[in-house]
Amino acid sequence: MLTAIKIDNRIDAHLGIPDGIGKRPVIVHMHERYGIVQHTMDLGEKYVKAGYVTIVPDYFSRFTGDRKALAEGNDRCELDDEVVLSDTDAIMAYLHKVPQADMTKVAMSGVCQTGRQPILVAAKRDYLTAAVVLYGAVYDADWKSHPMRPESIETLLQKMQCPLTAVFGELDNLIHLDNIVRMTAVLAAAKKSFGIRVYPDAPHGFLNDTMPGRYRQPQSDAAWNQITSFLKSVFAGEWKKDRAIWRFEADSSLDYDFTAMKRWE
Repeated sequence: MLTAIKIDNRIDAHLGIPDGIGKRPVIVHMHERYGIVQHTMDLGEKYVKAGYVTIVPDYFSRFTGDRKALAEGNDRCELDDEVVLSDTDAIMAYLHKVPQADMTKVAMSGVCQTGRQPILVAAKRDYLTAAVVLYGAVYDADWKSHPMRPESIETLLQKMQCPLTAVFGELDNLIHLDNIVRMTAVLAAAKKSFGIRVYPDAPHGFLNDTMPGRYRQPQSDAAWNQITSFLKSVFAGEWKKDRAIWRFEADSSLDYDFTAMKRWE
């Protein structure tokens, strides 16, 4: 069960502690472009049930616009890299005070718009053990500099200090397969460890069962198994720092056409 908390009297968040005794690995689970919605909470609960101390912070805490419009996808809150790092530092300081949290084993999970942030934090901070990306981080714009996000995703990937796993869909209307291949090439060239998979017949957001048009149960189940198997392996120390592990799997049509992709609801 996720319980509402407040960090630094400014960041709304939800914290979940798994059953049992002793310290557990930690997941910092980020929301999509909609802010914290039902799907965010559902994934957070799944992390708790998988045995992880899970925190779901609102990285849009400074947003002063229409929250209803934001949740419906009719407004947008842009994230500034330095603000994200500052907020994540505050979140980590809070977690250090949670008795059940094993702060030697911390992963960050980003979804859609926040897919960039686990990579950013892994590049700029040394407290992540693992990074998880769900269909994000490598949009066309991510490869370019932006005033709020001055370093390209390529530069951040090259600087990562922990292994990464990433989940993508073949039918994603926002992320081209070429960008995913480029992501793997950058990581491999920088000798970073990764496990990346592209799922067939899966659109953007295919784990989101609150949007029936885009939800794909078999692919979602397989992707969740990919994520939890990766976390279990990394937290067990199986991804050695002196080794580069590269795992890339994709299943896509020979007639793949990015221009034919559409948004599913």
